[in-house]
Amino acid sequence: MKVSMIAPPCTVLLLSTVAVCSAVTSASGAHLTGDTDVRAADLLVTNVRTISFTGDAPDIREGEQFLIKDGRIVRVGGSGSELQADTVIDGKGLTLIPGLTDMHVHIWDEAELGAYLAHGVTTVRNMSGMPFHLGLQERIARGDLAGPRLLTSGPILNSSGPNAQINHQIVEDAAAARAAVRWQYEAGFHRIKVYSNLTREAWEAIRDQSSELDMLLTGHPPEGRRSAGIPFQAPFVISFEELLDDSFETIEHIESIVWHGLRAGRDEAEARALARRIALSGTPVTPTLVAHHNLYRVAHEGEPVLSRPGTEWLNPFVQATEAENFTKWLQTPPEPVGRDDAFYARVAKIFDEEGVLLVAGSDAGIFTNIPGLSLIDELELLVDAGLSPYRALQTATFNSSRVLDESDRGCLKEGCVADLVLYACNPLTEIRCLQRPSAVIRGGRHFDRAALDGLLETAGNTNIERTETNLFSGLEAQGTSLESLAPGP
Repeated sequence: MKVSMIAPPCTVLLLSTVAVCSAVTSASGAHLTGDTDVRAADLLVTNVRTISFTGDAPDIREGEQFLIKDGRIVRVGGSGSELQADTVIDGKGLTLIPGLTDMHVHIWDEAELGAYLAHGVTTVRNMSGMPFHLGLQERIARGDLAGPRLLTSGPILNSSGPNAQINHQIVEDAAAARAAVRWQYEAGFHRIKVYSNLTREAWEAIRDQSSELDMLLTGHPPEGRRSAGIPFQAPFVISFEELLDDSFETIEHIESIVWHGLRAGRDEAEARALARRIALSGTPVTPTLVAHHNLYRVAHEGEPVLSRPGTEWLNPFVQATEAENFTKWLQTPPEPVGRDDAFYARVAKIFDEEGVLLVAGSDAGIFTNIPGLSLIDELELLVDAGLSPYRALQTATFNSSRVLDESDRGCLKEGCVADLVLYACNPLTEIRCLQRPSAVIRGGRHFDRAALDGLLETAGNTNIERTETNLFSGLEAQGTSLESLAPGP
């Protein structure tokens, strides 16, 4: 048995563009010799505090031991258990929880993956998929690329209108909508993301075709054509309530729900009534408070927000396309945006009180939403909104596993996937400490703090040419004209 007590040099391998430490390391930062095959070796975490999030209240245990083999927890025991393994990690003084899930991200290049893993995010759901994401999925699953488990939608389905974007796959009628869904299915996507401009005809065809193909459905609530007077003088063509019977995996963004479900109203009683209807339908919600909060921060705090620590992990090619958006929000009066921000936080608390199943998402990768770190910001905002740290952490652990229908994730029992995070604190009393894990175990593979710092370093080294290839080839594959794309600076 090898015990991680000394610190010989660490063997560093370059996995694609992500440099990671291949030697198993102790939670204190000491290294084992580099001849250990991390993915094949047994791993034992000893003497650690654990927090489980599967119940209505935290299940906190001291002095636990976890035996991990082939990427799963195979034995759990107390301090008196005589568990043994090839590699032992001393968890004294540390807290272990399930790995975090970010249910709403935008990934543009593989370099960004390390920023998620370095912040304890072991699963991400990419919400604007292109063919290159399917290749990333396979490489991560094989262990060829260090990063969180990657789930992805196909390209965003939308109709022309005020919220259409260049990366959307535009469909206007039923025939085009059905063809787009079938193309995504045949390409290998299993999850459809829809957007707000969708016409009724296109939306209903997407809903029906995705159901026939057993594809998951998620995204913004479709509104139908927005003609003159909608929504203040006339109702939306597609009412929000209609969508609650359509088996959404999740509906995204509190602000989208307030816009569509409350017609941008700010009445808390109406918000509570809406929350009860959503809860009754069983439709989960991804609040993404941080996405709107960062708009407010730019309006309120100005340029420093755009260069704050961590923004180096944002994709610079995509950031160049955000320049006009940055200018807009830098010039926006902050007071009304702040009032909206406070109301969205209040709605998140009302949703939680009324039993809406909330999952954590950050919208990372766009605007100034930093990969990995933005999920921690989201959990802090949920706590600021009035959720307990336990309830906030549930949104990124057990709740996500419920929505994804994965009973072997977000848990700390025998048979659970060994996606785990270790902290030198108790996040139930110090939520901000989630920003810097001591170690991450991803599928049974252990990354100490030095390895996580290496991932952060490579996350700031995006390959611009690869990003361009990813995007332009994806747009071409989905049938989007490239003529309207201006070259980036």
